[in-house]
Amino acid sequence: MSVHEECGVFGAFSARPFDAAKMCYYGLYALQHRGQESCGIVVCDDGLFFSHKDLGLVSDVFTKDALAALPAGTMAVAHTRYGTTGKASRANCQPIEVNHQKGRMAIAHNGNLSNAAELRSALELSGAIFHTSSDTETIAYIVTKERLGAPSIEEALSRAMDTLEGAYSLILMSPQKLICARDPRGFRPLCYGVTPDGVYVAASESCALRAVGAEPVRDIEPGEILIFSRDGIASMRGHCGKEQKKLCVFEYIYFARPDSVIDGQPVHEARIRAGEILARTHPVSADIVIGVPDSGLDAALGYSRASGIPYGIGLIKNKYIGRTFIAPEDRAGQVNIKLSAVETVVKNRRIVLIDDSIVRGTTSGHIVALLRKAGAREIHMRVSAPPFLHPCFYGTDIDSCDHLIACRHSAAEIAEMIGADSLGFFPADRLGELAGSDGFCSACFDGDYPTDIPSDTGKDRFEQRLSERPARGERYETSL
Repeated sequence: MSVHEECGVFGAFSARPFDAAKMCYYGLYALQHRGQESCGIVVCDDGLFFSHKDLGLVSDVFTKDALAALPAGTMAVAHTRYGTTGKASRANCQPIEVNHQKGRMAIAHNGNLSNAAELRSALELSGAIFHTSSDTETIAYIVTKERLGAPSIEEALSRAMDTLEGAYSLILMSPQKLICARDPRGFRPLCYGVTPDGVYVAASESCALRAVGAEPVRDIEPGEILIFSRDGIASMRGHCGKEQKKLCVFEYIYFARPDSVIDGQPVHEARIRAGEILARTHPVSADIVIGVPDSGLDAALGYSRASGIPYGIGLIKNKYIGRTFIAPEDRAGQVNIKLSAVETVVKNRRIVLIDDSIVRGTTSGHIVALLRKAGAREIHMRVSAPPFLHPCFYGTDIDSCDHLIACRHSAAEIAEMIGADSLGFFPADRLGELAGSDGFCSACFDGDYPTDIPSDTGKDRFEQRLSERPARGERYETSL
């Protein structure tokens, strides 16, 4: 699969100083699957901010010395990034910090604003100077601007939410407060918990709460602003219920870790159910079911249970490849390094191969070829997501139809192109069974966008040459 991971946000607050940097370090480790491009931690020690941010994995960026250089504090905010807006650079590392006469602020953001270009243009025309190409800085500017007339930082954030459109789960830190916010549609997950010694922890996923010893309390509601301070916990719900809930359904298919629970729905169970539905909608006679590590494994187990075909480990993932590894330029070489087939499992057998999605089809073709080389007799591919037919404007790194294989080819044609004997996709009309409700976004599959479509959606839209930018008023073409 070729869709890139989402960002992960993490924050911790206590009335007394604690090793906030180390807690964030463990939290980011648990959220590493959501982004491997860069990471950062900002600690608040008696109103002063201390930070460390850089490109790379958590283990590469936060060495023992780097962590030791961050002081104890009463709170901290952290971020691990896969950029869907803005190139990979140190300038785009989060959390973004702001120094202003109204006070300091650090902000970590997961998601994409669908009106980022319009907001940024208006800010620039009013004199704002941007130092990054991330839409997170746009959020920081608007909150700071609203802070001039607002009685509190949380009220400034609430006013900013009247302007922001699209996906944003935020953790914002001021010198005295840690504030969480989720957009009114709840595109991206956000939850909080508490440790036995009273440290409040917020994170993109519940797996990060448990990684630091916190017991999950609940998910932050779409539109809710949750404030942690010395006065306790306060909730602002003025934006709740303004929009229909639209949690990204791809969280259940791919983004989230299987041991997380998102909006009350266990991710592992959702993926098991996806495999069971695939077995019933796309049955096939085979000898063994295998999954593509890691996000295809749970669905493969579900397919096996529903079909009665034995489950096996047919592909092994090399778990020791990080961003510092110099990967071959060709995708086939990358697949061969990252995956290997277990020949004794697949040789002379009819295989059901389960993966979470197909985007371009290139990687799927290489995996099928890998299994053929290991002696597989038949390969029937089943995908636990519907075909990608439309770009995403809310955080998934699909900004164009240009490379979506399903836009141009049928399932039978794709099967022939990737070398599989057959191919079956998850039925789009049954996605609600994965999310546990009908409050989800599936626009990348069905084109039903819950917001206006932005005019320019390229990942590098704030880094383009003037000649490359679309003319004013030009709309983005969403269909072929």
